[in-house]
Amino acid sequence: MVQAQARFGDLFGASRPMRQLFRMIARVAPTHANVLIEGESGTGKELVANTIYLMSGRAGQPLVAVNCGAISPHLIEAELFGHERGSFTGAVKSRKGCFERADGGILFLDEVTEMPMDMQIKLLRILETGRFCRIGADTETQVKVRVIAATNRCPRQAVQDGLLRSDLYYRLSVFPLQVPSLRERGDDVQLMASVFLDRLNQDDGTAKVFSPASREFMQTYTWPGNVRELKNAVHRAFILADHELDLTAAMTAHAPVENEPVAPDGASDCITLQVGSTLEDAQRRLICATIGHYHGNKTLAAAVLGVSLKTLYNRLKEYDSQVKPA
Repeated sequence: MVQAQARFGDLFGASRPMRQLFRMIARVAPTHANVLIEGESGTGKELVANTIYLMSGRAGQPLVAVNCGAISPHLIEAELFGHERGSFTGAVKSRKGCFERADGGILFLDEVTEMPMDMQIKLLRILETGRFCRIGADTETQVKVRVIAATNRCPRQAVQDGLLRSDLYYRLSVFPLQVPSLRERGDDVQLMASVFLDRLNQDDGTAKVFSPASREFMQTYTWPGNVRELKNAVHRAFILADHELDLTAAMTAHAPVENEPVAPDGASDCITLQVGSTLEDAQRRLICATIGHYHGNKTLAAAVLGVSLKTLYNRLKEYDSQVKPA
């Protein structure tokens, strides 16, 4: 019931930032305005584009998505505009590009700031005139396409850095939308985790649940990979669990692959203890070394050490008080 109330198109959220985003989507979706979606990687920018499409007057018409950063600069023109037969080596037949396939509908340009500058000029012309030429064609093609673009960069900074033309930025950002990071969304972390777990349970015919420690972990971890990271973490924990999902174990098992820092010359992941050291001193050194290993991420450090985050903070508070003058 809570999930149904928090659903908006392809999106879920009950936090204030998401409710504000939903209001803005509801405003812009029925219009013909171009939209520029800004947000960190993994926040769900493509889902925002899908929701705009579903709520627009173009729902039922083509929705074509292309990742500008995933296509070679030598191929992106043919991908977007198409080509005629024989226009280049390997062009054995004519092919429509993304703009033609999206005619009457919406074209979603993901990671638009990764588009080569010469292509940005051609994109600008299409946005202004609705006309373009296939590679090798003698005549122009006319299309009516609404463009939704997205980027994980700050577009204004991309303009300053020479990655995005200022005129294209202003043409695309008729109505900019900012997708909040997961760490800004409060209890939406629990909501999204439940959405993902419910889907997995439904697909597998199971009734797995989150452990209390997993619920605590969700709210204390910063989720740098945003919703995508949360979804993958839930899936890993689901696979490993018989009944209760242990999210901390799934995350710490995965952390060394992506987050493990490179040790400086002469450093290692070992600590040296001298015979005669107190147990308290050994514990202190182990805790500090573990926190340093995980770049100060106390949530992961606590999980690796096998203690609660509250216990870890209490230990650190004790150590801090011991070094202060009385």
